[in-house]
Amino acid sequence: MDIVVTATKLLLMLSLMAAFAYMSVVGLTYMSQRTILYPGASRTPTLEPASWGESVSIRTPDGETLHGRYSRGEPGKASVLFFLGNADRIDNYDFLAEALASRGIGLLAISYRGYPGSTGMPSEAGLLIDGLAAFDWLAGKSGSEIVVLGQSLGSGVAVNTARKRPASAAILVSAYLSVLSLAQAHYPFFPVSLLLKDPFRSDLRIAEVRQPKLFIHGRSDAIIPLSSGEALYAIASEPKQMLIYDGSGHNDLWDARMVGDIVRFVEALQ
Repeated sequence: MDIVVTATKLLLMLSLMAAFAYMSVVGLTYMSQRTILYPGASRTPTLEPASWGESVSIRTPDGETLHGRYSRGEPGKASVLFFLGNADRIDNYDFLAEALASRGIGLLAISYRGYPGSTGMPSEAGLLIDGLAAFDWLAGKSGSEIVVLGQSLGSGVAVNTARKRPASAAILVSAYLSVLSLAQAHYPFFPVSLLLKDPFRSDLRIAEVRQPKLFIHGRSDAIIPLSSGEALYAIASEPKQMLIYDGSGHNDLWDARMVGDIVRFVEALQ
């Protein structure tokens, strides 16, 4: 009898320890989720020298100041508004600015709130405000058509901006159905839908993007699987097209082929 009682107590103790460990991991993940989602942000963000365009400051409606780089296009030519991935920096894109400038196309890339040179702390609501503020700033400067370009995390910002503003087209690189669906796949044993602060539901927004859309995705993408991008593409309205790059993953997409595809898509709109 004593052995049975002891075994029962041991099982109960182990169950309680397992539950405590699980809740601790869930709690830690919940508290650190924005650090995970926005690795490029910092409490003391510093700027790196950039070799393209001019440095600009953009004020948001909620009082933040965004750093950006701007290369003005030729009169009558379109401009591209670029929303980067979550660990990227705008000073990395001199090659894109040069390629677009060679065709007379302008480029504005912004550093999200909390990212180098910008004030505030990142969140989904904040980044969506940043996207709209950047579009409004560029519309006032360029006076020409604006194509929104979003990569990875930035694809969600681009989708929301295109549905809220009169962009002429949207280019979505390594796009996801939603951050929620990605998190559920990565953390299948967590109640993600209850815990996630920034779900970035592009799946609920893409139907309102009626402009021409170009989707680009690497077939070997292990961070945002091709299946997620294809799922978003499937529910997007026409006109749309999708380019899948064999042999490319998530962080090795940018090459002469992709730059050329983007330039051709933008020029075909005019």
